[in-house]
Amino acid sequence: MSIVGDILSMFSRDNQSDRVVPKTGHTATLTLFTSAAMAFLTVFALALSMAAGRLADRWGEDLAKSVTVRISAPSDQIAAQTTATLKVLETTTGVASARVLSEDEQQALLAPWFGPDVPVSELPIPRLIEVLETDSGFDAAGLRLRLSVEAPGAVLDDHTRWREPLTIAAQRLRFLGMTSILLIAGATAAMITLAANAALAANLQVIRVLRLIGASDSYIARAFVRRFTIRAILGAFAGTFIGMLAILMLPQSTDDKIFLTGLGFQAGQWLTPLILPFLAGVVAFFATRAASNRALRKLS
Repeated sequence: MSIVGDILSMFSRDNQSDRVVPKTGHTATLTLFTSAAMAFLTVFALALSMAAGRLADRWGEDLAKSVTVRISAPSDQIAAQTTATLKVLETTTGVASARVLSEDEQQALLAPWFGPDVPVSELPIPRLIEVLETDSGFDAAGLRLRLSVEAPGAVLDDHTRWREPLTIAAQRLRFLGMTSILLIAGATAAMITLAANAALAANLQVIRVLRLIGASDSYIARAFVRRFTIRAILGAFAGTFIGMLAILMLPQSTDDKIFLTGLGFQAGQWLTPLILPFLAGVVAFFATRAASNRALRKLS
């Protein structure tokens, strides 16, 4: 039985062959429910993967555009070294702007670890300078060398150690998302195979009668393939629609750096889940085809 013939049979209606497979019953319900449930879960797996990837990429981009200079020096030298550092930064090609963080800003940075009432002015906390670079960037090695001469207490932090874990996390989250989708596809294939086997077993007498009157195994198998593939596609359409509707109803926030309120799709990403019914049909097609051929060979 050729794959091309099976595919073409999907687009042609044959009332006689459709009667071989029951339109209702446990197998029909199981196929529809499994396809809908798996499509629903896949929509959330896609949304979670895309949202996590966007967030990690955005954090990485923000860190890549900003650099911090930390000035650790005796209290009587802090002001002088801060001024010297700002002069170096102002004359550095690739630096868009540089400003000293205020005590309130430094207190806000320390609040998650020490609480909101940390006395910044009374503690020997290094002076922090926020540096924003241009699109072309600057020579970090050259800037470090200049700072070591002009302001020995200044330390340049280009956030490399922060960006690398975020990049790795984004790649792993995308990998986990794809792995989840493959596992869902495998579970869908297994459930549809079980449903097809149950339908074949329930219609064993009908299949034998069809053989007696001259029906070929390919004719019988195509009836099962067509019916179960259509059921899987319809179930996946329903599950995808409900999943996208559930994603759309999630609370949204104007702050795109908040993960939970940023869960979902953006712009053209909303078209991605629409491919799920097609994929469900492909999985059902090959799973039912394999199950039908195997079962019919056993009956021979």
